[in-house]
Amino acid sequence: MRVAVSLSLCWLWAAGLSLPRLRLSYRELLASNRSVLFFGHRGSLGLRCLYLDEYRDRLFLGGKDVLYSLLLDGATAGAKEIYWPPRPGQTEECLQKGKDPGTDCANYVRVLHPYNRTHLLACGTGAFHPMCTFIYVGHRGEHTFSLDAASVESGRGRCPHEPSRAFASTQLGVFAGGELYAGLTADFLGRDPGVFRSMGTRSALRTEVDQRLLHDPKFVAAHLIPDNDDRDNDKAYFFFTEKVVEADSREHAIVSRVGRVCVNDAGGQRVLVNKWSTFNKARLVCSVPGPDGIDTYFDELEDVFLLRTKDRKNPEIYALFSTVSHVFRGSAVCVYRMADIREVFNGPFAHRESPHHQWAAYEGRVPYPRPGVCPSKTTNQPRRQYGTTKDFPDEVLHFARAHPLMFQPVLPRHRRPLLVKTDLPQRLRQLVVDRVEAEDGQHDILFLGTDAGSVLKVVVTQKTNSAVTEEVILEELQVFKMPVPITQMEISVKRQTLYVGSSLGVAQVRLHQCESYGTACAECCLARDPYCAWDGTACTHYQPSGKRRQRRQDGRHANPAHQCLDQNLTVPQDGLTCTALAHRGAYGLSMWAPSPAHLRDQGMPQEKVGAAWAGALGEKGMKPHSSQEGLAPGGGR
Repeated sequence: MRVAVSLSLCWLWAAGLSLPRLRLSYRELLASNRSVLFFGHRGSLGLRCLYLDEYRDRLFLGGKDVLYSLLLDGATAGAKEIYWPPRPGQTEECLQKGKDPGTDCANYVRVLHPYNRTHLLACGTGAFHPMCTFIYVGHRGEHTFSLDAASVESGRGRCPHEPSRAFASTQLGVFAGGELYAGLTADFLGRDPGVFRSMGTRSALRTEVDQRLLHDPKFVAAHLIPDNDDRDNDKAYFFFTEKVVEADSREHAIVSRVGRVCVNDAGGQRVLVNKWSTFNKARLVCSVPGPDGIDTYFDELEDVFLLRTKDRKNPEIYALFSTVSHVFRGSAVCVYRMADIREVFNGPFAHRESPHHQWAAYEGRVPYPRPGVCPSKTTNQPRRQYGTTKDFPDEVLHFARAHPLMFQPVLPRHRRPLLVKTDLPQRLRQLVVDRVEAEDGQHDILFLGTDAGSVLKVVVTQKTNSAVTEEVILEELQVFKMPVPITQMEISVKRQTLYVGSSLGVAQVRLHQCESYGTACAECCLARDPYCAWDGTACTHYQPSGKRRQRRQDGRHANPAHQCLDQNLTVPQDGLTCTALAHRGAYGLSMWAPSPAHLRDQGMPQEKVGAAWAGALGEKGMKPHSSQEGLAPGGGR
């Protein structure tokens, strides 16, 4: 189905309305074959985790008492299933402890990580008795999927007890140690939060039970990021929110944090035995500067996405935040550089004399080796050799225990959010990013999952010689029929596909469908979609290696008068620079300028279409036009 589009009024965008260029309903996505859905073989998937394996071309899903393996070609008929319920007696014990039989007393699979060339690590809640096992997935090219019941063991410290409690984990491959790093609450009552290391060849570690380290945290993401070429300096980073204990009454009740530990941490010999000795944390700030020097903070961290670069040591950190207050509700995306994060962790420690004092930068002597650094060649000095954290002096470990917080916060790139939305009816929950090469340079395209079963596709462009950005909502995709929260999202740049998960199931959605924007050069250019370009005959997927002479694309300025002069569009040079696209159907606006496609539909000769369209966009020539004319088939929800 081709979705007809039309041009809308420039001043609607100037007024700040967040109107998507295209809105595609659940039915339209299916009818156009842009979306393929999988709901499992048992009616309801109860999805809790998703692992995209592009090496094997497979998608692995963890749900309620079940795991699935799907091939990435979109054919769900060949999906393989493993039924993995709680162990005998666990369901009954869960019910006896007062838990809900429908939502709690099952085995919700919450961990899926690659372990070696042939196996995945899987962990589930086990009806409030966490358990882990290995899943045999075979070699590349094989579609095998089996669970070894004999390998099932306790998952405490690896997987949360509850199906929905916030949780984050990451794992080193078996050839790099095989350890699992997890941030979770490790007890039945949810009162024992910590950062844990388990499995592998190194000793098991966890954070101390101390509110100075973690105060009612909500873990969001965990990633392994190397500091430099010395593997002994590798660190695991955790992104979470926690309650603050600052004495300043103006401080928010919740703040976002980034914490880190050394991968080669072994704990202390006499102090911090079997506990992390290198744990530090810093505040992660995402705020809008105010005119009076008072910032508006977005403190609820929702999701984190690492945009990998050619330098594996320096991925760009994209973080989605939200805020809900009596003043307003909104969401923001901030971007952080690893250099700025490392600078904060290498800066002053926070210190205060008592809970009633204000935080200040610690100005006393910091022991050597500096707390938080990893034992490595860069740490050692001729007469001070530290092969392990167990060799660190006790004063280093005492200082680390008393000063886990850094004084300076981590600020976003350009000191402001990349994107701010305060006028959306939905709450943004998930984030993935694609950096796209276009005719006019690079563009970041953000895919934002909402709590209403939809995904927003947003392009963010940097204004010339300025830190100011402009964002355009290109599409709103109603991926699921029911308004369920999006809980999982993964992106395959290689396959140009988005994988979207909710409790109902998972959807495979193409990143673009350029023909939806229209059949004219101007329509394609006005879309401002970096994925799309006019190739001389149609609006198609932009290929950087294609013939440059035929391509027409203008993501920054949306000026078809400049791009389409040789495509029978006779408009003034400055005639079209600010226009928006909207549906010519159930999603149409009450006032709109007719698109070239609409003018052709009304019988206007092609040679007159361009001039008539340009005239319709003039401020004085704009007239009300019924949004019900030219309804696209199936345009309603």
